[in-house]
Amino acid sequence: MSEVTTETQVAKKFDPEAFAMNLAKAMESSGQALAAYLKPREHGEARDKPPNELGEVVKTFTAVAEYWLSDSQRAAELQAKIAKAYVDLWGSSARRLAGEAARPAIEPSPRDKRFKDPEWKSNQFFDFVMQLYLLTTQWAQDLVRDAEGLDEHTRKKAEFYVLQISNALAPSNFVLTNPEVLRETLASSGDNLVRGMKMLAEDVEAGHGTLRIRQSDPANLVVGVNMATTPGKVIFQNELMQLIQYTPSTETVLRTPLLIVPPWINKFYILDLKPEKSYIKWCVDQGVTVFVISWVNPDKSLGKKTFEDYMKQGPLAAMDVIEQVTGEMKVHTAGYCVGGTLLASTLAWLAEKRRQRVTSATFFAAQVDFTHAGDLLVFVDEDQISALERDMQASGVLEGGKMAMAFNMLRSNDLIWSYVVSNYLKGQPPSSFDLLHWNSDATRMPAANHSYYLRNCYLENRLSTGSMVLDNTLLDLSKVKVPVYNLATREDHIAPADSVLYGSQFFGGPVKYVLSGSGHIAGVVNPPASGKYQYWTNDNIKDTTLADWLKGAQEHKGSWWPDWREWLEGIDAERVPARPVGTEAMPPIEDAPGSYVRVRA
Repeated sequence: MSEVTTETQVAKKFDPEAFAMNLAKAMESSGQALAAYLKPREHGEARDKPPNELGEVVKTFTAVAEYWLSDSQRAAELQAKIAKAYVDLWGSSARRLAGEAARPAIEPSPRDKRFKDPEWKSNQFFDFVMQLYLLTTQWAQDLVRDAEGLDEHTRKKAEFYVLQISNALAPSNFVLTNPEVLRETLASSGDNLVRGMKMLAEDVEAGHGTLRIRQSDPANLVVGVNMATTPGKVIFQNELMQLIQYTPSTETVLRTPLLIVPPWINKFYILDLKPEKSYIKWCVDQGVTVFVISWVNPDKSLGKKTFEDYMKQGPLAAMDVIEQVTGEMKVHTAGYCVGGTLLASTLAWLAEKRRQRVTSATFFAAQVDFTHAGDLLVFVDEDQISALERDMQASGVLEGGKMAMAFNMLRSNDLIWSYVVSNYLKGQPPSSFDLLHWNSDATRMPAANHSYYLRNCYLENRLSTGSMVLDNTLLDLSKVKVPVYNLATREDHIAPADSVLYGSQFFGGPVKYVLSGSGHIAGVVNPPASGKYQYWTNDNIKDTTLADWLKGAQEHKGSWWPDWREWLEGIDAERVPARPVGTEAMPPIEDAPGSYVRVRA
């Protein structure tokens, strides 16, 4: 980063000769990017075919178009609306060009970071381009919103696709229509484009023919060296997971140990980033005996592993090991995201089997009901799941990059296009950021498990309705009587706060619903020492909406972690001497974070 800044500051005057040279270098690097794209296709390692989503886009937009084109008057009104908007824009721009004060036809949202540069408003050309884009985008969104007769799922898909297309076509994404990039290009005589195209070639090569946008500099971000460094040992492993026990840092600990079930979609070290952010280290320092499941990054040989296998070889196997190591039959449990969905299913299975293995359950941004599951529902219907299943049948797994891209698309301006502009147009490599480094460390998923999860949870919503069958056992969440701490995050696009609140009612025991500030990751990984964000509590969770719940909620500054720790001790405060890691009968296998977490997709 320092080299980039120095070069930009030194090269103040535009040098035509240097610009021509840099443009040639940039073209050479873009050729290398093309070669990196073509190489796996020439060797048969990759084959291009139209993505399944393309058919969905065409089908969805056709449904919208049919409404507007089926009536000639309606179609004429539609054209007149956008024509008037363009005429108004042209008129205000002409008045401004003549030196008159003219009110803009449309203004960007104050929260839209793409148009923060002052020149978007001070320069008449860029101001015109920005307003033209915003008016067109608004018109396209209105097309979807005002199309009558669309079913809700089709409308949601259309809104999502319009958003993705409009985000991709924003003038901020192109050199000649982004004032900040254009200034940088002239000031450095095109050196930014040389650096950007070089990074583009490297990222296509790193993705083996697919663009893998770098969101973080991997320097000083090595698992087991700079992240996931809380001391501990792997004490058990099977083909699906390693179980880590962490070394105690206090003389006494709570008698009941804690088992954390992370999502298999991601790697567990989101809860053990740098030491100052580590939830796992914080728990250990709070006198909790912590066990964490580290899921395998599966390949085709594990493609037939099911949701049932993940339950039996994951949390159930871990509970058996914890009992052997600590002598405690019951554990506190915590599940994050889809790990929470698996944990809830496991609790319902244990309840049906009348097995007393769990003292409490904590859920981090996890859903048990998918009625209000948010933007991810766009990807879920019979046609899309069937197409995905056909793809997975060939490979045995869902490649991690596909799921990572789906998550990134939920916030495409922040997680895709901002990096395209910064990396490839400005030539500025991203800084080291542990959270985003983790975000790009994607995992594969077994075809059988992922298909079961999509169908039983997102498509058919069976867990909350009591119709989900696991291991020949009908699951009923109302039979789960253990105390539940149900954490949602206010800006969550993956497990929306209203979805988590609605899901709270299906458990049969006491539920404490807590809402944290920020989103799916930062709202969970929020150490008390940072003093960031806030959380809300309100004991009333029955028959209420999120808006009504917030009206009666009490706001607390800072992290929810201490509140959870107090809740945990309120359930079982008994303490015992700190436990050693492993036993003679179950000796440690290797140091934490283990080998499974180091396997990259």
